[in-house]
Amino acid sequence: MSFSAEVKNELARIADESACCPLAELSALMRMGGTMLIGGNSNLGINFTTDNAAVARKALTLIKRHYSLKTEVVVTRGRRLKKNNYYMLKIVPTPVVTELLSSLGILSGTGFAAKPAGGFLRRTCCRRAFLRGAFLGGGSVNKPEGDYHLEMVTSNLEFAKTLMRLMKSFKLAAKMTDRKQGYVVYLKEGDAITAFLRIIGAHNALMAFENVRVIKDMRNQVNRLVNCETANLQKTVNAAVRQVEKIELIAAKLGLHNLPQPLKEAAELRLAHPQATLQELVDALDGRVGKSGINHRLRKLERLAAKLEEEGSHAPV
Repeated sequence: MSFSAEVKNELARIADESACCPLAELSALMRMGGTMLIGGNSNLGINFTTDNAAVARKALTLIKRHYSLKTEVVVTRGRRLKKNNYYMLKIVPTPVVTELLSSLGILSGTGFAAKPAGGFLRRTCCRRAFLRGAFLGGGSVNKPEGDYHLEMVTSNLEFAKTLMRLMKSFKLAAKMTDRKQGYVVYLKEGDAITAFLRIIGAHNALMAFENVRVIKDMRNQVNRLVNCETANLQKTVNAAVRQVEKIELIAAKLGLHNLPQPLKEAAELRLAHPQATLQELVDALDGRVGKSGINHRLRKLERLAAKLEEEGSHAPV
């Protein structure tokens, strides 16, 4: 079972205590997965389709709770590679369906309402239920082990904008893009996704997401520290090898005995400890000279070697 399916199964079991919230949730569900049918005498019917059995049961329960309608559930098997089951909830065209669609804010006196009525979105509890219904009807979320991504897909631009406004009312940094013939409202950050799961009531999924996220972030931090340590080690080794080469050049062309005592001491120390770090060189001198002092002397030796190389390149043949 995918992580999205686990989240939806949890959400489908939520029973709102407030009388206003079920209609808000059903309104978003129908907008996401429902299509209207025109029957005899211009009566309207509804087909609601989903690939999640728990979502189909939730939609049927919400409808039966408020309206006495003749319904039928049809299960079909997909023809694509995964061959998932698809559940179609059919509501036979009757005058009551028009009443249902009007109460859900999908129909108004002038016809189809592109945006839901403000009454559904006035209360915070209803806004939460509305977002939950939208996710149940057309949402998905990646498993936390992979890239963080949560999205809801709709074919209606105005409805997508409504979802954007609702999510931003909860301080969620939602974004929108178009995909083929639909519009995608999505979240990309882990903090935003966990906040969204908390808002719509997916508390078990939230805990599972956070547990994996903590382990993932800790692993990433360890990898960054290891990579940083490896880079520092490589840098130290490269510098030590370069310094030994320069000191050997000075010894061959000038002789270490001709160097000032501080430089002679640093040169002999580096030759005696060719792979040591600056701190290890300081320790070898019992702390008589600090890291900056040792580094300064080694840099002077490198500049002296560069000068000797330059003079050698201009010597007559």
